[in-house]
Amino acid sequence: MSTPTNLRPIPGQAISESGGALSSNLLTSENGVIWTLWLTYGAFYFCRTNLSAATPGMILSENSGGLGLSKEEVGWILASLKIAYGLGQLLNGQLSERISARVLLAIGMFCSAGLNVLFGFSTGFFFLLFVWATNGFCQSLGWTPCVRVLANWVPVQRRGHAIGIVGTGYQLTLGLTYVIAGQSAEYLGWRGALYVPAILLVLTGVFTLICLRERPVDDSSQKLDAGRQSATPMPSTSFSESLYWTLYNPTLWLLGLSLGLLNACRYGFLDWGVTHLMETQKSGVGKAVLQFFVIAIGATAGSYLSGWATDRFFGSRRAPVICVLMVLLGTLSLAYDWTVRHSAGGTMLMLVVIGFCIYGPQVLLVGTAPADLAHRGTSAAAAGFVNFLGYMGAATGDVVTGYFSSPKHGGWQTAIYIWAGWAFLGAILASLLWNTTARKIGVMSGVIPKLGGMATLGLACVAIEVGEQPLELRVATYFGLVFLANAFVERRYAGLTMLISAVGVLTVFIGFARAKSGITWNESTAMIAFGLTIVAALMVLVEQKEKPCESLSSPPDAADA
Repeated sequence: MSTPTNLRPIPGQAISESGGALSSNLLTSENGVIWTLWLTYGAFYFCRTNLSAATPGMILSENSGGLGLSKEEVGWILASLKIAYGLGQLLNGQLSERISARVLLAIGMFCSAGLNVLFGFSTGFFFLLFVWATNGFCQSLGWTPCVRVLANWVPVQRRGHAIGIVGTGYQLTLGLTYVIAGQSAEYLGWRGALYVPAILLVLTGVFTLICLRERPVDDSSQKLDAGRQSATPMPSTSFSESLYWTLYNPTLWLLGLSLGLLNACRYGFLDWGVTHLMETQKSGVGKAVLQFFVIAIGATAGSYLSGWATDRFFGSRRAPVICVLMVLLGTLSLAYDWTVRHSAGGTMLMLVVIGFCIYGPQVLLVGTAPADLAHRGTSAAAAGFVNFLGYMGAATGDVVTGYFSSPKHGGWQTAIYIWAGWAFLGAILASLLWNTTARKIGVMSGVIPKLGGMATLGLACVAIEVGEQPLELRVATYFGLVFLANAFVERRYAGLTMLISAVGVLTVFIGFARAKSGITWNESTAMIAFGLTIVAALMVLVEQKEKPCESLSSPPDAADA
């Protein structure tokens, strides 16, 4: 696994001691910090994936102790975390450069735990939606501070291995969360799946706040050792330049769309897998989670071995491994529902392999491949953008699964076949990058976002006409088309289109919320189209007419970092 090159420590940077009072050799050594981060980031999953064990109780009737929510409503609640998490990734990468990593991690952990408790005391759908979305933002405070601390402690030569170790932590915690949350729901009711993990996260947060040291300190010189000072700082770029080189990199769009499709399938299993087992096998939540937690075994192996395979067999090209594993994931998904209905042992074995096929490509797509294929000086921004697209795909997947898993819309077999389709489509997109290396990446034409934005806004026009949205929104959308067409001459008009599209998303969502009858396909299409138009308009605004030559390619060692 590689690490974004612009996270390397800057030579000569002043180093100050931060962290807790514990000063044992274990906690103040490089290995001690790695294992502290292993525990810290892994603990975030206690309050992120635990809702899957609570879902079966949430859809029970109120007379039976549940909330009486439909699967479609649960799908939206699950999706809200992904949307907020993705948006938080875009912001918190900047915060982690300016605010103490310990403080950010502690805020994220304590707030996430508190929101889980609040969720357990809540009942109304829209309040639950708000609470779980806020939890998603707090969860997004976890990863980037961890990466920053690793960059401060671990030399470049060992950093990929260190991130690989930290990565195994959240795979193991994933499985542990299913067991803890599931057994808590079994014996304490579905709210126990929220309360017990929250306690564990608070305890870990206290440990992190006391024990984590953000930077190594040499008492004699207050400087990093030579191994950590050997890196060359990356050239700085302005915010608009960074956006340009990220958004106009076609390989990042392919990686992001592949990750979005993979995450739609991934969170189909992670968020809905326990509910599927319970309903299909007519079992309790305790038994279902004991079957399902084995997915973490394959996930851990896939995370660790996929990067090794790309270096060993494909010359550090990530796309071949991503493509092959996603094809296998789609194939296994086609057989999964039948296996669940006929063999408990076969189900557990298949879940191990599915975990391998999900997290092998996932680890490559969220960090290694974007860092390899980013333009010079933008690898962190590239990883954030790809991760953002990935979580938008995850959110879409939760909503679609919630809709189609309902018997009146096809049932579980239909939903799981859709998961398989996502995996196959993601493999096709990844295959387009089969032979792509850092030296082969280019820049997208400025015409593409303008034409693409007009196409998506036109789709929104059709959707809101069919859906009989307010006249004011329809008129404003047509004006947005006119403004975007004028952006061919003066790109500032794209800002008006972006504003109209943002209002469109809010208007459609508020209309859906007031109706309380479930979102229609017209409304879904309009919201997605408006969202894509916002991205297209942003691309028009940040387009660089004069391209600085030093940014046209990744650094020579990007593919080998």
